[in-house]
Parts: sequence; structure tokens; C-alpha cells
Amino acid sequence: MGNLDSSVSPRQLVLALDHAESFAREDFLAGPSNAAALTLMDRWPDWPDRIVALIGPEGSGKSHLAAIWAQAAGARVLAAKLLPDIDLPTALATGALVLEDLEFAGLDERALFHLINLAREEGAFVLITSRSPLATFPVAIRDLASRLRALPSVALAAPDDALLRSLIVKLAADRQLVVDEALVNYLVNRIERSFAGARAALARLDEEAMRQHRPVTRALAAELFRDQPA
Repeated sequence: MGNLDSSVSPRQLVLALDHAESFAREDFLAGPSNAAALTLMDRWPDWPDRIVALIGPEGSGKSHLAAIWAQAAGARVLAAKLLPDIDLPTALATGALVLEDLEFAGLDERALFHLINLAREEGAFVLITSRSPLATFPVAIRDLASRLRALPSVALAAPDDALLRSLIVKLAADRQLVVDEALVNYLVNRIERSFAGARAALARLDEEAMRQHRPVTRALAAELFRDQPA
């Protein structure tokens, strides 16, 4: 076993670790912003169409919802960027597929068109996640454009105060941080009102607390986020 590089500090080693996030159904934080999407996942196979889209900003819970559905449906999960390189019949072999993070940039229109057509032919279920409504994709293939416009979709909205508080507590627990009500309330009123904003805020607090060898408190948060409007 080789020796650790002496130039790497313990703090750098800690920061290099991933903070595991559970995608189990019981760990999903439900609220008004995601109620419609969660209901749709739980309604399966009673869907309005066999192919549906789940739309929401980065970090809004799309992957967690997709994992919940994949577990229930026995679905395979495929990163959309890999679509041109995979065997479509194999991808649909279980009768259910998650196509994750579909975006127009770099989209292989023909591969997506073939996937949708094959899924229709085989009666497979497909859940497509994306940050942008699929109907807005400026695709060149007319038949693909019409198919994307016809797909039912459900959107994830920004979290309300209660959900944002719960999210901050969960993200802190994922990082093994203890947070009190004063800190949570301060962050809710100072950070960007989004899932991504909460993640970024907890990461920044964690890193600064380790750098200064201090606990994660409201006082530390005030030093980091005082310039952000309440």
C-alpha cells in the first residue's frame, strides 16, 4: 500500500469524499412543489401515456423521483447522452426505461426518435427527465417535434418554506452536520430558493467550518451570507 501524499491535507481528503444521498422512497421530501410529480410516480402504471416527461431545475428531485419509479417498475436507467451508443431493444428489455437528463444541446434527434417509436411499438413505459420542457426543443425532425409536443409532462416547482427547511436539515444530516432552528431559519431567508441553492449553501458552510475548525452555526452562516438579501 502506497503512502499518502504529504502535501494533501486532512481537510482536502474530507472534502474529496462524496456525501451519499439516499434515493429510497421513504427519504423523498414531499411538498406542494413536487406533489403532482410524486403522485404521478405513485400512480404508475395508471399514467396518461406510456411515455411521460418529468421537468425541473437542477437538484429539484428529478433523479430521486426517477429512482422511485425505476424501483417500482423494474426500469433500466440510461443517461440521455449515451442514447446514440446503446442498443435500443436492450434498453427497453424490461418494458420500462428512465432516460435521464435529456437536453437539446448535443441531442441525437434520430436516436431519440427511434427510441420513442420502438417504445410505442413494444408498449414500453419511458420516463424522460429534463431541465427544459421537451416541447421547446427546436428539433429539425418534424415527426419528432410533434411527438415531443404530445408527451404529457409534470413539472417540479421551487420549494416552499417548509420543504426548504426539511431539505436543509436532510442535507445537513447527509454531511453529518448538526443544525439548529436558528440556523435553518436564517438560511431559508438568505439563500437562493431552490434545491441547488440549499445544496450549495450547506457545502459552503461545511467547507468553511472545517477550514476554521468551527461548528456550523447561525453566526458562521451570517458571516458567509450576510450580503445576500433577506
